[in-house]
Parts: sequence; structure tokens; C-alpha cells
Amino acid sequence: MEQKITLEEIQNFKGNYPKQLWYLFFVEMWERFCFYGMRGVLVIFMVDQLFLKEDHASEQYGAIQAFVYAFTFIGGIFADKVLGFKKSLFFGGIVMILGNLLIAIAPHDFFYYGIAFSIIGTGFFKPNVSSMVGELYHENDGRRDAGYGMFYAGINVGGLFGGALCVYLGKFYSWQLCFLSAAIVMFLGLITFLFTKKHLGPIGDSPLLHLDVNKRRIREIAVYAASILSLPFIFIMVKNTKYTDYFMYTIGTIAVSYFAYELFKLGDAKLQKKLFAAFLFVFFYFLFNSIYEQSGGSLSLFAKDNLNDQLLFFTIDPNVVNNSSNTFFVVVLSPLIGLLWIWLGKRKIEPNTLIKFGIGFLFLAASFYIFYLTKFFADVKGITSLNVFTFAYLITTIGELCLGPIGMSIITKLSPKRLFGMMMGLWFLASAFGQLAAGKLGAEISRSNTGDTLVSKLQSYTEGYYQLAIYSLIAGLVLLAISPFIRKLMQEVK
Repeated sequence: MEQKITLEEIQNFKGNYPKQLWYLFFVEMWERFCFYGMRGVLVIFMVDQLFLKEDHASEQYGAIQAFVYAFTFIGGIFADKVLGFKKSLFFGGIVMILGNLLIAIAPHDFFYYGIAFSIIGTGFFKPNVSSMVGELYHENDGRRDAGYGMFYAGINVGGLFGGALCVYLGKFYSWQLCFLSAAIVMFLGLITFLFTKKHLGPIGDSPLLHLDVNKRRIREIAVYAASILSLPFIFIMVKNTKYTDYFMYTIGTIAVSYFAYELFKLGDAKLQKKLFAAFLFVFFYFLFNSIYEQSGGSLSLFAKDNLNDQLLFFTIDPNVVNNSSNTFFVVVLSPLIGLLWIWLGKRKIEPNTLIKFGIGFLFLAASFYIFYLTKFFADVKGITSLNVFTFAYLITTIGELCLGPIGMSIITKLSPKRLFGMMMGLWFLASAFGQLAAGKLGAEISRSNTGDTLVSKLQSYTEGYYQLAIYSLIAGLVLLAISPFIRKLMQEVK
């Protein structure tokens, strides 16, 4: 039934977008509702309900997020080599639902157990939808960027509503209801996939279809079993963040070694140069995330204590704004920036992908400088302007949109098809190390607060954001300086 539509029929679509993109759009939208909703409440829950100190909560948040993204690398490899994208996605969705249900049953008692399940589930789910989007297009199809741009908007529609609802339910109603809502929307995502996967044809099928059914089943069961058996180890490492460092350094070494192996194995110098260029994009994406991903950590804690609740003419909880303003601005600005690129392209002055990456860093630097400037709008109690804070997120989002949507697209353009899953996993592994670094940076910002007042917290946190602005500026300038070298590696790829 699922094989009636061929890959050629899918890729030879009319118009700007293949219909399969919309199915994957909605699947990912529900998953992002769950993910962003959970992400936005983790630090708040750990500080207010588990009574962790802010620096410890920031480190734990970074560890959790690092594991989530690190397992996307592992999940991507298993999808490439054994399960295929479809089975990997389904398995991941089931495990994610179980994790959220566990926390919903008893948030204080089962929090870390549920988190361990969610880490495994996201690892198998997250990289595969992105990879399947890439396979909807021929290698040289110029519409691929537009497809990833629309897909990226789907991610953020889910993030917008999930980020607002989960924070609101947790802070003002019930933490059980908060985590239950994440499980429900993940279930909706899985149902959406089950009803639409027939339209994907051979995309996402197991790479082992040539094997005997029993041999293939044994390998698949081994992957499932190994994943479940790893749960106790994940539980231990998440609770003890020093073990997270050991794990991340180990998996980082393995990942880079595996990449080097696949790079050497290609044999073709042109393909090797393009794949190495993809790796450089991954590296700068890591640097970007190290600074950008303060939203779920230090910025969440800053919003909790140091912001008023007045946004323009509305009264709104600052943590809802912190967790949803970025995704709101992405949804609003994505089509506008897309039109800007088209307008510049028609006049042959559109910046290339590398310049866009560099511009993204410059906007990131500007946004964290504005977070720093909030100190000058504070009252005597250390409470500052939610309006200025939100404006900083607007600038952050412009930087993200110069980098995020085209990042996934350029990785698939520069990578051989058989390495899509691995490279998407490596892309998300860069996020993992970025999350880990962001957690450590956030913890250092918290530790710099030697006082016990909101004024001292305002001072230490804003000074930390000033330092992050400097780091972003330096990274952007370096990238712009070496862009001619990377451009040569990319060859004909735009």
C-alpha cells in the first residue's frame, strides 16, 4: 500500500511545495509543541518545585538538553543503518509519550525518570522528519530552501503554542496538567504521521529491506532493546551533571571520528570538500547555539524574577513571553525575510549562505547587548522592562532566521544522500554541545551573583549578557573573514 507512489512521482511535484511537506509539517509541529513546552518549564520547575539553586538548575537544564540533542545523532545513525526514518520516528514518538505521562503521574517523584524516556524518544524522532523533508526534492531542486523555510515555520507554530500553554498551566494551574498536555500533543503528532505516512512512498523505509525478514527484525529489536536498556544510565547521568561531561566528550570524539571515517571512505575529493564544508557549518552552528540557547536557562530565570508583566498594553506573565516570543517572531518574520531574500536575489545582490550565517551572529550579538541594556530600565527593586526584553528577542529572531532554516537545507545539499541521517544527527549534535555550553555559561552567570537581592541578580545577569554579545560579535567577524575559503570547499553548491 505504501509503495504505490514512487520517489520520482514525489519529487516531480508541481508548484512550490510537495504535498508531503505539509504532512511532515504537522507531524513536526505537534512534536515541537511538546518539546518547546517542556523546555520552557524545566528550569522553573527545578528551581521552584525541586528547590535546586539557580546555577545547579542551569547546569542540569544544559545537561538535559545536551542529551536530547546528542541522542539525535545516535538516532540518526540507527535510522540510516537499521530502522529507516519511519520506524525510528514511530518508536521515538511512543517513548516520548511514555516519558511525559510518567512525569504527569507524579512530577516530583518521576521527573528524572520521565526525562530519561523523553531523551531517548526525541533522539529517535527529531532528526528523521528533517531528513525526510530533504528527500522530497531532487539534489539540485532550487525549491528545497523554500521547503525547509516552511518546515521551519511549522516547528515554530508548535513551539509558540506549546511554549505559552505549558508555562501557563504549570505556573498557574497544575504541573501534572502541564506535563499531561505535552503527552497529548505528542500523541496527536504520532496519529498524524500514521495516517499520512502512506504518501511518503519509499522515503524513510528500512535500509535493510534487502535482508531476510527475520534477520532484519532481529537487528531492529536489538536497537529497541539497547535503547531501553540505556535508560538507567541516562537517568544517572542527567541527575549527576559531571557524568554528562564525560558522556558528551566521549560521544563528541566518537562522532567526529565517525565523520572522519565516512569522509575518508568517500574517496572522491570533490565530495570530501563539500562534506568538510558541511562540517564547518555544523561547527559554527554549535557556536551560535552556545550563546543563543540561554532562553530556557538563564533568560528563563531572569524573566521569572527581574521582569515586570506589562507588554505594550497587555498584562502577561514574563515567562510566557520568554518562552514564546521567539517562536512568535519566527512565524511572523519567516515569510517576510523569505521575500527579502527573493527580492535581493532578483537584483543579484542576495548574500550567500556563508554571509547569512555571519549576519546571524551579528544580530545575535546585538540582541544580547539589548538584554544587557535592560539594566538601565530597571526600578529600585531590580525589576526591569518586559518591552525592552521582548525587543531583544525580536533581534535574536532575525539573527536566527538568517541561519536556522537554511542550515538544515545546506547540510542536505552538501552531503551525499546515504549520509543524510548522519549529517542531520551531527547538526543536532552541534545543538547538543551548544546546549551543554549554554548551560555552563548560564551557571557561571548565576554564580557571578554574590548578593541576595533582585538588584544584584539584575547586575550579574546583564553583565553576563554583555560578555555573550562580545563572543557573538567575534564569532561573526571570524566567519565572515574565512567565508572565501569555505566557499571554495562548497564548489557549485549555493
